[in-house]
Parts: sequence; structure tokens; C-alpha cells
Amino acid sequence: MELGGISKQNREMLGVLNRKVKGPFDLDFVSKILSISKARAKNLVVFWVKQGWLTRIKRGLYSTVSLGTIRPDAQKEDPLVVADAVFGPCYIGGWNACEHWGFTEQIFNDVVVFSSRRFNKKTQKIQGINFIIKTVKKKSFFGLKSVWQGVNKISMSDPVKTIVDILDDPMLGGGIRNIALVVREYFDSESRDDNKLLEYIMKQGNRVIYKRLGYLMEYFKIEAPEVLISCSKLLSSGYSKLDPSLPDKGKYMRRWNLKINADLKGVS
Repeated sequence: MELGGISKQNREMLGVLNRKVKGPFDLDFVSKILSISKARAKNLVVFWVKQGWLTRIKRGLYSTVSLGTIRPDAQKEDPLVVADAVFGPCYIGGWNACEHWGFTEQIFNDVVVFSSRRFNKKTQKIQGINFIIKTVKKKSFFGLKSVWQGVNKISMSDPVKTIVDILDDPMLGGGIRNIALVVREYFDSESRDDNKLLEYIMKQGNRVIYKRLGYLMEYFKIEAPEVLISCSKLLSSGYSKLDPSLPDKGKYMRRWNLKINADLKGVS
């Protein structure tokens, strides 16, 4: 697709839109910014997309096109900005937050989104990117940081909340083998905060986290006596899987009430 010509009036309105917009936008935004009806806004947007002056992210959501773009249909919006626009109220977490805070060098192509809204599909593809959505209650929106993505500000789990979230749901951290490395990296980092970690786990309300954390700390011989003692005292009764995304097999470890269904051999 190549950029097409437009009238002077349309060009002026498009210029206003380009100056005012920050990130993805919908028809209501266009209607408000240009002081026109929603029907008129829809006709304009459809025309601009067809002419290559705007690009469609998904149904009802659009993005401006950079000047000089030869193929606007190939232009992609920042996935984290898209997540904020499509799934909000939400925050970015899981392996994406692990990457952001420097806890892993592994590259993940999918985006993990924690949203207070419910969606029929827990995995959605937008502009070629898979978004994995975990629905959480509003009370889980703690321990968040504002992070700038270009000119857009999004919410992301802070370093401690990131650790708590992936221990709560290991699949969102890339599996327990990756999480083991992330946890070790966290305890070696400047982001380490033992008191905040225990506070966040208590606030999260899932005592299985104590089991997984305690086990990994002992595995790596991490020096954090108070955290380890709290984990051993506060863990939930009954056995839980070390990694619930893996098959239900392996040995039981009574000390941590865990079924060790994942082999950490070679993780170092």
C-alpha cells in the first residue's frame, strides 16, 4: 500500500489528529479531537486507512503513520502500548517484566498482560503478536511502576511484584526452570527487598508461593534467613506442583509440601 493523496481539508484534520494523538486511538477520540460526529469520524478513518495515512491495529483501534512510510500496512505499534489500549485497566508483567528489570536474557515474543477485565479468549493475536491475558482482581493491582514506552506511559509490575506473580503462576514466567534463574538473579540484584517480598506475598494471598520460593532458595543456597523462615512457617497445607503447567509426576518433598514435577538439573 502506498500513501494516497487527500484534500486540503482532510490534510488539515489529519494534521490535528497527528499532533494530538499519543499511541493507539479509537473513533470516539477522533470525534472528540476533530469536533465531528462519530459517523463522520468513522468515514474519515476508513478513508485514511484506505489511503495509507492511518493503520488499523484491530477492529475499532487505529494508529498514525510515520511520515515517509512506504508501506503503512506493515507498520506496527509498540506491543506494550497496544496491550495498555486494548486490555486496560491492566499492567504488563510475567516474562516481559523479567526482561525489563534485567532478571533474564531470554527473549520472549509474546506479551503477558494482567487485566481486571474478563476476555473470552485468554490468548489474542494483534499485529502478529500473541497477548496472553490473565484476569486478576483489582486488589492485585499493587506493586506497579509507570514505565515510558516512547511517549506513552504504561503500568508494569515492579521487580518484587514480578517475582511474586511468576511464582504464583509459573507459566507466565516461562516455566519453573526459567523462574529458578530469575529468582536467583533477583536476589543478586539491587532490586532485592526481603521485607517487601514477604509483604507482597502476603498481599497476593496465595500461600503456594511460599513453597516454590522456599524450595528455590534452598536449591540455590540463597542467604535470606528471615525469608526462608517465613516461607517454612506460612506455606499452605497439602501438596502443590512445583510447576502446575507440567505433568503430574515426580517425587513429593514433605518439607515444602511440593510435588517436584520439574527437573532443575543443569540450571545454574
